[in-house]
Amino acid sequence: MHRPLAVTADRDLLDDLLRVAAAAGVELDVAHEAAQARPRWRTAPLVVVGADLADALAATGPPPRQGVLLVTSDPADPSMWRRCVAVGASAVLELPDAERLLVDEFAEAAEPSSRAGAVVCVAGGRGGVGATVLAASLALTAARSGSRTLLVDADPLGGGIDVVLGQEEATGARWPDIVGREGRVSYAALQGALPTFGELTVLSWHRGEPMRIPREAMRAVLEAARRGCDLVVVDLPRFVDAGAEEALSRSGVALLVVSADVRGVLAAGQALAGVREQAGDVRAVVRGGSLDPAVVAQSLGVPLAGVLPEQRGLAEALDRGDAPPLKRTPLGRFCGELLAGLA
Repeated sequence: MHRPLAVTADRDLLDDLLRVAAAAGVELDVAHEAAQARPRWRTAPLVVVGADLADALAATGPPPRQGVLLVTSDPADPSMWRRCVAVGASAVLELPDAERLLVDEFAEAAEPSSRAGAVVCVAGGRGGVGATVLAASLALTAARSGSRTLLVDADPLGGGIDVVLGQEEATGARWPDIVGREGRVSYAALQGALPTFGELTVLSWHRGEPMRIPREAMRAVLEAARRGCDLVVVDLPRFVDAGAEEALSRSGVALLVVSADVRGVLAAGQALAGVREQAGDVRAVVRGGSLDPAVVAQSLGVPLAGVLPEQRGLAEALDRGDAPPLKRTPLGRFCGELLAGLA
C-alpha cells in the first residue's frame, strides 16, 4: 500500500510531520530533495510539501493531482500562497495550529472511507421496555446478513450490552479504555481492540463504577465506524447526556421504544423531548399493550416504525446467558423487516 509523501529538507518541519503522522497511525515516505518526489508524485495518496522545497518542486513541473498540501511553520511569509498555487496544493496548513487537521488528512489518506455506515439510535420510552434487547437484536440481525456492524452501548447504567449478547466474558476493550480518545481513530484499530464476533463488533461497558461518555470520544468512535461499517446501532441511556447527544446528531434515524399503555406513553413523551432536540428522524417502535399502536404513535407525533412482537422464552434465554433467539422467531423477522424499511 502506498504511503503519504512528505517533501522537505527542513529537519524541524520533518520532525513535526513525523510526529503528526504517528498520531494518525501513519508512516510517511520522505523526499529530502524536490527531484526525489517525482517517482512517488502520482502514487502517494497524499503529498505534503514543505515551504522550504515548494519553489524547487514547482520548477520540476509536477503534473496536476489531487491531495497536495503546503505546510509551513512561518505564517508571516507573504509568498506562501504563491507557492501553494505553484505546486498545485489545495491548501496551506500552518503548524502548529493546523496539527489536528493534518492528523485527519494523514488518517484519511491511510484509511479512506470504504463504507458509509448508517447510524441507528435506540432509546427506551421508559425503563424495562426492551430498547436494549431491540438494539442488540438489530445489530445481530444485520451482522448475520453480512453487514459489517458496530453495536455501541451508550448507557453506563444498563449493565453492559455484552451480557445481552451472552458475551460478558469476551476479551477486548470496554468504554473505560476508550473514553480518553478524541480526534481521528482508525476503524481497523478500533475493531482490533473491541470484542468482535464475525461481522459484529461490540463496544460495551465494564461492571465497575459508571462514568459519562465524553462527546469527543463518541464522535471519534462514530466517525471511525462511519468509515469502516455498514451499520452502527447505538443503545442510548434514558437521560440524553453529551455522548448521547453526539450519537443522536449523527443518526439517520432514532427509534423510541414505547409501551402501549397510558403511563408508558406519558413517559415516552418526556423521553422524546430530549431525543427530538438532536435527531432529525424519530420513529416509534410500540410494544404491545392496552392502546392501539397507531394511536400511540399519533399521540406522540412521530411515525410508527413497527410493533415489537412478544416472544415466548426471551427472558429465560437472556437469563441463561444466551443471545436473543432470532432464527425463525417473531423478533428475528421483525428486526429483518425493520432494517429493510430503514434502508
